[in-house]
Amino acid sequence: MQDKRPNISLTINGARHSLQIEPRVSLLDALREYLDITGPKKGCNQGACGACTVLVDDERILSCLALAVQYDGRSITTIEGLADGDELHLLQAAFIEHDGFQCGYCTPGQICSAVGMIREFRDGVPSAVTEDISADRLDFSDEELKERMSGNLCRCGAYVGIREAIRELFEAEVKR
Repeated sequence: MQDKRPNISLTINGARHSLQIEPRVSLLDALREYLDITGPKKGCNQGACGACTVLVDDERILSCLALAVQYDGRSITTIEGLADGDELHLLQAAFIEHDGFQCGYCTPGQICSAVGMIREFRDGVPSAVTEDISADRLDFSDEELKERMSGNLCRCGAYVGIREAIRELFEAEVKR
């Protein structure tokens, strides 16, 4: 009997991985169960909490809702791929400095989501609360930040530290 599982190739954190998996395997399960990349977390498995957020070709996605086969040939970055060797990504360092975590379960998804969100903002992508979508420059207000990160939940309630860390990265990245 011939194996009907497709072969896929994923570039994860710069390393290429070939997998033969069932078409119904989520990207989250492929990362965690097939490749032992455990940064993305399985929180709700319904796309409601954001703990599974990863970057695909620099755009944030919920990996629990994505089928791994959809991302054949794509570049995926998880929390493990943000640091440069032993040097933390600026947002990882800011989370530590601003106590942007307590238990840490949501932290990988929060950080990946914020990295993608800042890129979206820098590229002029409006949110549901953007007042003037035709403006040359968007205002990174607290309301804007809360809306853009609203898909990432923290059961511990570390939102103040999370927002402070994101704002620090925003100041360093977007306003340069």
